[in-house]
Amino acid sequence: MTSLETALQAVSDFVWGPPLLILLFGTHLFLTVRLRFIQRYLPQAIRLSLSREKEGAGDVSQFGALTTALAATIGTGNIVGVATAVSVGGPGAVLWMWLTGVFGVATKYAEAVLAVKFRVITKDGSMAGGPMYALERGLKAKWLGVVFAALTAVAAFGIGCMTQANSISALAKESLGLNPWITGAVMTALTAIVILGGIQSIANVCEKLVPFMAIFYVLGCVILLVMHASTLPDTIVTIATSAFAGQAAVGGFVGAGISQAIRYGIARGLFSNESGLGSAPIVAAAAQTKNPVRQALVSSTGTFWDTVVVCAITGLVVVNSGEWKNGLAGAALTHRAFEDIPVIGGLVLTVGLLTFVFSTILGWSYYGEKAAEYLFGSRVIKPYRVLWVIAVMVGSVQPLAVVWTFSDIANGLMAVPNLVALLGLSGVVVRETQEYLWSGNLDKAGS
Repeated sequence: MTSLETALQAVSDFVWGPPLLILLFGTHLFLTVRLRFIQRYLPQAIRLSLSREKEGAGDVSQFGALTTALAATIGTGNIVGVATAVSVGGPGAVLWMWLTGVFGVATKYAEAVLAVKFRVITKDGSMAGGPMYALERGLKAKWLGVVFAALTAVAAFGIGCMTQANSISALAKESLGLNPWITGAVMTALTAIVILGGIQSIANVCEKLVPFMAIFYVLGCVILLVMHASTLPDTIVTIATSAFAGQAAVGGFVGAGISQAIRYGIARGLFSNESGLGSAPIVAAAAQTKNPVRQALVSSTGTFWDTVVVCAITGLVVVNSGEWKNGLAGAALTHRAFEDIPVIGGLVLTVGLLTFVFSTILGWSYYGEKAAEYLFGSRVIKPYRVLWVIAVMVGSVQPLAVVWTFSDIANGLMAVPNLVALLGLSGVVVRETQEYLWSGNLDKAGS
């Protein structure tokens, strides 16, 4: 088993190595230029995202689709992942992570345009879309759609389910002293109640859970930054200078060069916001929207909130604490930073992690379900949901390092067929944007 884990880890390191990171970030830059810096429409996109009214054909509101996507993307990567990037890549990694989010807005926008443009109505009347349908109906490459769907179904059970459940049970045991079997039973019951009701049930829960968990966690970060406001200017300067010059060794910190800052900042940013991986457009396709561009604008705000706001503010807290100089990494580094809030600091972080991780289980259940539906038809939906619930319990009581690594590989490989769709159909994205946004016809119904 040890040799298998070592082999899988080597494959994972290769998949998430420089070629994929360059391709992903390069796609961000290409789409940003081709879409004339679509990021400038973020204020308008945020206003649209707050709408809960039915605007067209679809299964859930635009806000419901956004919060479901955010539920899946805002997770441990926003807390533990940021701290890991700082501990390995230095403070400069925070700036590169932030830039990944800024440019990733364009990719998330393009993904959603294609998802809505090429979505279909299934036999049961629900919407289905995402990279697999864009590949099949847009590029006429059904085989690539099958590859993407298969990788998504595999990655969902690992990264989106069992490993997340294990994170919750381990955290509950460490922080609250709860037996993993008890945590697993409670979490399994809650998951069953939510996901057995389908996307409407998931979206309803996410509409309430995501704003709460994000505001609760960000408020804790703001309190820490206010408490240490005197050192904040120096922290910002350190992050900016380290991003382009590296960071010299200090105390227990081994030091990081500019290449490490770039590598870990971009890698953790991409892993956190999922722009380019192809997961979020699956739920974007279910949105009630007048045309593809309206939902695409709403979806693009997901990357803004996830990375430009939540990851950035976590990075400021971690670097401002100074604990990264003492050799701390990952969860331990973030936990030490939050201990500066008297009495409730640890509780704020624990509640943040618990809600972030549970919401990821809900969001990814829909991604995996729709991927399975693409492969095997609607008859697979109910069995898939039952298996998902069982997997939550298994993951809660059994640490599965091999499952995590294998899922990590599948998660990274998902990006390849999705990027083929994005680059090959970028002209479609531009035409849709011209028709509805640049021409001032955002309220026009789609064809």
